[in-house]
Amino acid sequence: MRRLGVILAGGQSKRFGSDKAEALLNGKPLIEHVRGHLAIQCDAIVICGREYTGTKSIADRPSPGEGPLGGLNAALSHASKNGFDEVLSVACDNADLPEDIAEQLSPPPAYVALQPVIGLWPATMSGQLNQWMRIQDKRAMMAWIEESGARPVQLSRKTANINNPEDLTALENPNGI
Repeated sequence: MRRLGVILAGGQSKRFGSDKAEALLNGKPLIEHVRGHLAIQCDAIVICGREYTGTKSIADRPSPGEGPLGGLNAALSHASKNGFDEVLSVACDNADLPEDIAEQLSPPPAYVALQPVIGLWPATMSGQLNQWMRIQDKRAMMAWIEESGARPVQLSRKTANINNPEDLTALENPNGI
C-alpha cells in the first residue's frame, strides 16, 4: 500500500495575520512539523498551494486558487498517475498530528470530525472529485465529503486548530490547547 501525503498550504492566513505555514512552533516553522509527521507515515509528500524548499509542489486542480479542495483534487490526480493507493491530506498548520493518524483514519475515505481538511482518501477517487469540481460551484470540503460518502473519525486525542497567534502560543505551552 503506497501512501502520498499532501500538505494543503494555499490559504491566505487572514485570521492568523501573517504566513501561518512559516510561523514558528518551538523554533521550527509549522509546515516543518507537519512534514515531519507525514514523513513517518507516507511514502512521498507533496505540497499544494505554495512552493516550499525540499518538497515537491503541485498546482491546485483544476486551476490555482481553488482552496483545500483544489489541493486535494491535485493530490488525488498525482497519486493515481504515480502508483499511490491513497492520499493522507493535512493542512500546513496541523503541527501536532498523532503518529498513527493514517491508521486511525483507515479505511478510506475518512476525515477528522471538525477538521475535514485532515483525511485519508483512496487514489481511485481522483476521477470522481475532478468530475464533481467541474460541475459544482461549491469549493467547500464538507460539500465534497457529503458527496464522497467519507466517514467522520474521532481521533484518539484532540489535534490543535491554529487560527491565530494565541492558538500557537497555547500549543507551545506545556498544557497545550
